Amino acid sequence: MAVANGKQDRNIVMFPFMAHGHINPFMALARQLEQRKGYKITIVNTPLNISKLKSSLPSKTNIHLVEIPFNATDYGLPHDTENTDKLSFEFILRFLEASENLQSPFKSLLIDITNKDGNPPLCIISDMFLGWTVEVANELGIFHSVFIAGAGYSMATYFSFSLNIDQYQPDQEEFLLLDFPEAEGPIQRLQLGDDLKVFDGSDIFNLFRKRQFSLCLHSDAILLNSIDELGQSGVTYFSRKTGGKPVWSIGPACNSILKKDDSKEVSADIHCFCSSWLDIHPPASVLYVCFGSQNTILPSQLMELAKGLEASGKAFIWVIRPPIGFGVTEEFRAQWLPDGFEERVRRTNQGLLMHNWAPQLQILSHKSTGAFLGHCGWNSVLESLIAGIPMIGWPLGGEQFFNSYMLEKEVGVCIEIARGCNSAIIDHDHIARVIKMVMGETGKGEELRRKACQIKEKMEDAIREGEGFKGSSITAMDQFLETASLRNKRSAFSK
Repeated sequence: MAVANGKQDRNIVMFPFMAHGHINPFMALARQLEQRKGYKITIVNTPLNISKLKSSLPSKTNIHLVEIPFNATDYGLPHDTENTDKLSFEFILRFLEASENLQSPFKSLLIDITNKDGNPPLCIISDMFLGWTVEVANELGIFHSVFIAGAGYSMATYFSFSLNIDQYQPDQEEFLLLDFPEAEGPIQRLQLGDDLKVFDGSDIFNLFRKRQFSLCLHSDAILLNSIDELGQSGVTYFSRKTGGKPVWSIGPACNSILKKDDSKEVSADIHCFCSSWLDIHPPASVLYVCFGSQNTILPSQLMELAKGLEASGKAFIWVIRPPIGFGVTEEFRAQWLPDGFEERVRRTNQGLLMHNWAPQLQILSHKSTGAFLGHCGWNSVLESLIAGIPMIGWPLGGEQFFNSYMLEKEVGVCIEIARGCNSAIIDHDHIARVIKMVMGETGKGEELRRKACQIKEKMEDAIREGEGFKGSSITAMDQFLETASLRNKRSAFSK
């Protein structure tokens, strides 16, 4: 057991869902918790995910990685499948159901940890897709919190729609959120990703979300990966739905804050090459284009995006992946792009194409980067805003549509260029116009940049500590840890 100054460190057990976009914010939060004295952090996950995480940790750390057994073939999944990366939608559905079978081994693991440490963990922090951990925590008498790695408004909308989907009709064009009156007006059909457009009550994904989200609302507390200034309506929603239990905004938990990148295993040559390319461009002149690790667009949209980028006249770095209809691991094909496109933009230094991956944190933090065109996944949003970079939104799934709406209508740091794939008819002229407006010396462009810088300052203040000052997120984290400690003391006294 970990001991500091003769006193045992209190164990915080964290369990992220097995997906790149979920594990990353959990690891960022773990590193933030690690900086607070008196705690050790235990990250639970399946063997292959744990193996990958080992390389991302420093040699001296109070973060411990613990495996939980998982055999993909038992659930009809490809061999060695332990996260959603590179899975087709059909296999993702099987994977979601398979994750619910981790309940028994997780309980056994917690009992082993308790026996080893001589005390139960201080608390469990679990993913919203692992709501069943609430049942395990209640059975073992351990304080439980759900870490929702998204914005309050967006995730409240996602929860509300998911929990009430059987109350809506497939032909509706607008949907009033029945248990979220704080949301401004109804949401539109075009704001629904494919995962929310199936209204069949027996749909696997719908049933899974309802099961897990309902359980999450029985947790002892909710942690949101956001700051107070990015919307309080979501805090109000989760507080009401949990019966008044505490809801804390403890973000931003992202690698940008810790000056880390998820790229240790990638050659330093790539970093060097990106930096050298960015160095030759003026400040705030480069557009970064990336749709995350699990999103892509139609071949026709990929073609129009390429034409629009070139027509804008703005420099760009584009992380390009195979379009819909092609395997995620397929080699790049020149026919996906206009004839001679890659050679032209390379020769003029207008564009740099990165196949499948790029050092995103490095690019966003570079002085030459001026805007980010992406899918509005919350991890990417945080990394963009902490760098003071405005966005051009093209949401593609999940709560990304609600993120894009909030960032444009409420926060004022984003312009939405399209929604989704199947419903988005987009042409290169429109793309070029939006890029020029956002990145040019226009009134709208200047407003976007000013507001993005304001949010950057608020994020930095939220996690700032020292000289008698504690930011809102630091204070929220203190309150969370104190509440968990008091709960543990009461449990011990009652025995």
